[in-house]
This record gives sequence, C-alpha cells and structure tokens, in this order.
Amino acid sequence: MEIDKRVSRRGVLGMAVIGTAAALLGGAGGFFGGRLTGPPAAIADWGTADIPDQTGRRVLVTGGNGYPMGDRSGLGYHAALALAQAGADVTIASRNAERGEAAVRLIREAAPSANVRFGRLDLSDLSSVRAFAARINQSGEGIDLLVNNAGVMGRKTRETSVDGFERVLATNTLGHFMLTMLLRPALQLGRQARVVWVSSMRTANAMRFDDLQFEQGYDYAAAYDQSKLANLLLAFEFERRSRAGGWGIASLAAHPGVSRTNLIPDGPGLDSPEGWRFNMLGLMFQPAAQGALPLLYAGAAPRALAGGYYGPAGLQGLRGAPGVARPPVAAEDPEAAGRLWAALEGLGAA
Repeated sequence: MEIDKRVSRRGVLGMAVIGTAAALLGGAGGFFGGRLTGPPAAIADWGTADIPDQTGRRVLVTGGNGYPMGDRSGLGYHAALALAQAGADVTIASRNAERGEAAVRLIREAAPSANVRFGRLDLSDLSSVRAFAARINQSGEGIDLLVNNAGVMGRKTRETSVDGFERVLATNTLGHFMLTMLLRPALQLGRQARVVWVSSMRTANAMRFDDLQFEQGYDYAAAYDQSKLANLLLAFEFERRSRAGGWGIASLAAHPGVSRTNLIPDGPGLDSPEGWRFNMLGLMFQPAAQGALPLLYAGAAPRALAGGYYGPAGLQGLRGAPGVARPPVAAEDPEAAGRLWAALEGLGAA
C-alpha cells in the first residue's frame, strides 16, 4: 500500500504518538478493546455553551462528587455543573455525603441560581439503590435525564460489596442496571427522557459469563474493562427494549476518552501499571471538564440519537470535542446483551 506523500511530518509524528499511546495505555483487553478503532465522526465544535436551556428538566447524575482537587476532577461533577448552569434541576447521587455536599456548594458558588442538591446513594449496596429509587418514585415527579456516571476501577486485590458481589461489577454495572430499572416509572413520567450510560475506550473483548465476578483469577484491569463493555451492552439493549415495549425512554452511551480523574489513584493506585501511565503520559490525559462533553452531548444535545454512542473526536478518540464513537464489535451483540440482562436480574437487580 503506497503512503500518500502529502502526509506531513507532523501527521506522521501524530500517528506515532497515537500508536505509542495505544500500546502504553492498554489494559487487560487493550485500551481499545484489543484494536485501534478509526477516528470518531466529528461534531463541529460543540461545547457547554451549546447546551440548550434546561430549565424545568430534572436531572440525576450518579457520582458527581469529584470536584476539582489539584489537576484532577470528576466527569460527573462537570456534567452536573454544566447542566445546572443551563437551568436544570440537578441531583448529585453518591455514597459520600461530605464530598457530595461539598460538590453542591461549589456548583452553587459557580452558579448562584443553580438548583442542585445531594442524595445519598451507594451503588454497590442494593438496599441503598432500592431505598434511593423508592424515594424518587414516591415523589411522583418525573426524571428527564439519568446519567449513569459513577464508577470505580478495582484495586489490586479482589474486593466484594456488602451483598457479596465483586466490587467493580457491583458499582459500575449491577447498581446502575438496578437503579435504571427501578427508576423506569419516573423516567416514563419525564419529558423526552434519556438515560446515558458511561463506558470507556477500554473494554473487554467479550463478557466472561462463566465467571462474571472474577472469582477465578482476579485481575482488576480486566474487571474494569468487562464492566465498561457491560455498560455498552446494557445501553443498546435498553434502547431495543424501550422501542419494543413503548417505554418512551431514549438510551445512549458515551465515553470520556482519556481524562484526568481520580479513577486510577482511588483504584489500583499510582504504583500500578495504570498509575505509571497516568504519570508518564500526563499530556495524553485531557481535563475532566473536556472529558465530560460527550456525556453532556448524549444527555442534552437535540441531535443526539437514541441508541447513539459518543466520545471525543480528536486523536483517535482519546481527547477533544464530542464526536460519534464507534462501539466495539462485542458491544453490538444482542444475544450477549440479553444474556447479561438476565444474569444481572438473577443477581437481584430485577
């Protein structure tokens, strides 16, 4: 194959950087799920200023307590801040009341007229998920947007939730699945309701249905990669079921590219392989506020499509303004999605 001689020296260097990043950022399944995907389709210069007026819309963001600390912050915090600044009625739902209340204060300082509050929710505890959803449903008010953002990366040794489930699966996938299903009545009361499931550029090549909870041969990176594939499978399956069942709820997915959050420091730590990449490839990690833009596009942009997947459009999807992302092949398997749905119901999330 002949190389186009018009490719600039800078372009060649850029491709080398991408290749290096793809190799160094790879986890158990590879940062790109074992393959480097093509670049996402760009959406012209979309940013927080392009969020339509959200006045009257009720929004729930899981996580959201990762307010800026040094050079790191959380995706959910920036999503909540931007939506509140656009006029939405925002609830930040997380397990840490102190940090959640602090995030609410900071948002109110940035946007004095913001309508924002904290709600305690521990996604790794199914009793907490049930209680939280019951409070929402008992209010009789609809939810217009649910952002399933909260997430953890496993630590070096396998940990379990209060219910006995592997911690990463419990937090990233099982808790969100149960929350979304329990909040279906509130979402159906919402106006043009949407659910946004947060995935990642790094996903497993397939679900380990014979060992979903990594009881055999635990690997924290593989557990994380599987949870993010699971979230994509659920996003697309929820959309199929919503259409078939007339639920009237749009389901979309998004990923933040490579963003500078506390996921790695609070997970395997800075002395892990991920921590080494986090430190050595600092320039590859975009600010979390930038990484939150695909989540915001999926949740608020009028042109975002039900069943769509959005991520950064720059540098092969690593960073930049939002674009239409290409899901990995494994995420587009309806049979695997149905099997995962049934498995999660069997774990108590029915």
